[in-house]
This record gives sequence, structure tokens and C-alpha cells, in this order.
Amino acid sequence: MSTSFSFPRLIHAPKLAFRTITGSPTTEGCLPFFTKKRWFSAITLSSSPKSSEEELLMVVGGGAAGIFGAIRAKTLAPNLNVVVIEKGKPLSKVKISGGGRCNVTNGHCADNLILAENYPRGHKELRGSFFNMHSPMDTMAWFSDHGVELKTEDDGRVFPVSNSSSSIIDCLMSEAKKRGVQLQTGKVVTSASTDASGKFTIKLEKRSANYVEYVEADYLLIASGSSPQGHSLAAQLGHSIVKPVPSLFTFKIDDKQLAELSGMTLSKVKAKLKLEAAQKNIPQLTQVGPMLVTHWGLSGPVILRLSAWGARYLSSSDYKGLLQVDFVPDQHIEDVKSVLNRHKTQFPKQKLLSCPPELGLAKRLWKYMLDREGLSGDVLWASVSSNSLSSVAFLLKNCSFNVIGKGQFKDEFVTAGGVPLSEISLKTMQSVIQSHLFFAGEVLNADGITGGFNFQNAWSGGYIAGTSIGNLASSGIISQSDTKKSVTKACEMA
Repeated sequence: MSTSFSFPRLIHAPKLAFRTITGSPTTEGCLPFFTKKRWFSAITLSSSPKSSEEELLMVVGGGAAGIFGAIRAKTLAPNLNVVVIEKGKPLSKVKISGGGRCNVTNGHCADNLILAENYPRGHKELRGSFFNMHSPMDTMAWFSDHGVELKTEDDGRVFPVSNSSSSIIDCLMSEAKKRGVQLQTGKVVTSASTDASGKFTIKLEKRSANYVEYVEADYLLIASGSSPQGHSLAAQLGHSIVKPVPSLFTFKIDDKQLAELSGMTLSKVKAKLKLEAAQKNIPQLTQVGPMLVTHWGLSGPVILRLSAWGARYLSSSDYKGLLQVDFVPDQHIEDVKSVLNRHKTQFPKQKLLSCPPELGLAKRLWKYMLDREGLSGDVLWASVSSNSLSSVAFLLKNCSFNVIGKGQFKDEFVTAGGVPLSEISLKTMQSVIQSHLFFAGEVLNADGITGGFNFQNAWSGGYIAGTSIGNLASSGIISQSDTKKSVTKACEMA
């Protein structure tokens, strides 16, 4: 069975000698060349004939931002060739997020100014047009319109009703296929440059084989997440990079007694992080909310938010600092003292291990507090001095923990750093340094706290970039090339 295709202009690797082999093209649309030790061939991205007026968008990264941007661009410009390059499995972060449920976005931030405050890097810049162009409500509407039923939980996190990230992945992959987006996996974009006409020459490699491709593209969207790959490409094309450091992680605590409380969830605490690197008072380094005790230290929303806002300071401090926790944030210290003294008066013959119910503390946590103060739970309330009770009250309101390192947060792997937001236009996601170069997602120096905000950054950035590229391609603003889009495959061992 014959296959109809056209051969593109060949772009070859420098210093690579080859000669033509006479023969018929394969059904993959590939014309072979060879040397003694290398394999070299020119291939097309598609086996169908191409018009000389067609343009190519190359998307680096098959994550949320890349796939969403590709779909949007192809939707607006059906004749635009859109190819997504992903070195691993597409949408891998989508699959594991939210414990495998996929925290799509956050549904409690209708006000975009409030929404922007959830981004430690970007809270000032994202107040403008960014979320106005594609908000969490727009994200929810898009998935609903494409057959994914969503639900909003009490804390604002939005999940598919199926409680499975597969619903989101299947939706995106199905829409990409429907629109004609091409996905190539197992490849890495290792370099990018521009020629005099402004087109991009992109080098792709396969790590598993001695294999290289060169692609000429009209548009380039870098949406490679926190991978050094995207930062390297951005730097090659003239951009600066803010050094990436981890964000959204748990705290390792130097306290063997605390480890005995592993698995305990505290519904509401007030936690303040003190770091030597942070000389000035930073309001965001004080957070209120749930906290979880782990076998290595502390986790939960409060800790993760502190890690995000303090990411750079923690990195500078070698992830060491002082964490002060208020276990009864809704009560003043004098009220706590009154509760303790009143309980002593009313129940003098009870053992100290019995915690006043007004404090709402778990028995294990109360025992931990007594142990920290050197008080035995077997003594009677009547035998405890007022000074000792005052010390317990102070500890409940101001319990200090030494942070000695960072742990991992399995649901999200987020970094602070990347391409500065000042080097792109947030209205288009286009570089202000290189025309037709676009960015979206975590490759930028913008990251959110936990709760669906990082995915919203990806959806919004991908949508805006895709819209910009799609409009450019469909309106013909960019001068059309008379040459066909080509890819050259080389350096494969014979």
C-alpha cells in the first residue's frame, strides 16, 4: 500500500557526511542516507501533503500548559501544524496531583486580585490581565463543556466528580487528537536558535539512541515545567533565568517526641516561620490553617504555604529555621490560663492527663505538651502550681520547633524560579526579547501555593499563549514561508 507524502527541505547536522541511497520512500515518509557509522534521514512530521502556506508551532513539554496551549492554538488555526515534544509520559504531573484525583483549579477565588495573592512569585504581576483572560471559572467551564463533571470541595479545591485524574487526562488527550495536535514522546529538545528570517531551528534528541532531529518552526512555545531543559532553551534564546529552588515541601523537625504524634491532623493552628535570611517582617510567613504531624516532622496546608512563601529564604538558610506554632489560635493566652485554672478548681482530683475540653486538644497532643514542660500526667490537677499552668498556656500559644531540613510533598513538585515575568508580555505570553517565542506554566518565575493554583497558572498561561499563536497563524501576520516544514533525523547507529 502506497503512502502519499512530500519530502521537505533538508536541514542537516554540521560536519556530518552522507550520500543518497536510491530507493522508494517508506510508508513513514522517510528518505534514508548513511555513513559508515551513522544513520541520517529527512522525514516529514506528517505523511499527508503540505501546503507551502502552512506554518509550524513546536511545543516543548507535554504537561498541562503545553497540551492546553497546543489545543487552543490548533482550535483557532486549524491549518497550523502543532507538534508537542515530551521526553516522558504526557500529563504525568496531572496524573499524580491531588493524590491521583487531580486538583484542577481553585473555585473560591472569583476575585482575580484575591486569586493573585496565592502566588508567592507572581502575586504582583498576575493582578492584571492574566486571570482576566482565563480565570478558574473559565477553566471549570472548559472542562465541563468537554464532558468532565467537576466538584468544588469545602476548601475550594476543584476535582473531577470521578475522583480520578484520568478524567482530565482523557479529556485533554481526546481533544488534542480531535484537533489534530501531534504528540511525539521520548524526545528532548536540546537546543534552539533563530535564523535571519526569525524562524526557529530546533534540535531534538532521543536519549535512548544515537538519534538527532532538526526542525524548522515558525512559533515556539516552551512549557517544560521546572525542567532544566526549558531554562536552557530560554537562555539560548536570550533570556535570563532566576535560579530555581524547591517550593511546596514539608518541614523536618528535630523532635523525637513529636514523631510519636505521627498521623495526627490539627484542624487549625497559627504557624510563624522565623529565618535568619529574612531580615524584614514578611506577613506571609505567618499562616493559619490545618497542620499534619508526620514521622519526620510537620506537613499540611499551613506548612506547605510557609514553604512556598519562604522558599528562597529557606534555601539561603540551608532549610533551617524556627517554627512557632499556636495550637489554640482562637483563644487569647489569658483565656487559656483561665481555662486551665478553672479546670484545676473544678476537678482537683482528676489526673493531669485529662485535658480541659474547652481547649479542643487531642489527648496525645496534650500529653506531648505536658512532657515538654516536664509534667507527669499521673499527678493530680490539685498538685500543679499556677506557674506551671501558666507555662503550659504559654507553650500552647507559642510552641517552638527547630526546622532542620525539608521533606517532600508527593502531590506537587513545584519550584520557585525560571524565566522572569518581566521578560514576557502576560497579555500574550510572548517573549519581549524574541519574537514568536512563547512561555507558559512553571518554566516561568511564577508559582502558587497548594490548592489548585499551580494548575490554574498552567491553564491560564497555556490558553493565552495558544490564543496569541492561533490568532497570529490564522491572520497571517507572520510572513508565510514557501518551504515545507522539515525534520532531519541523524546520528542513529547503523
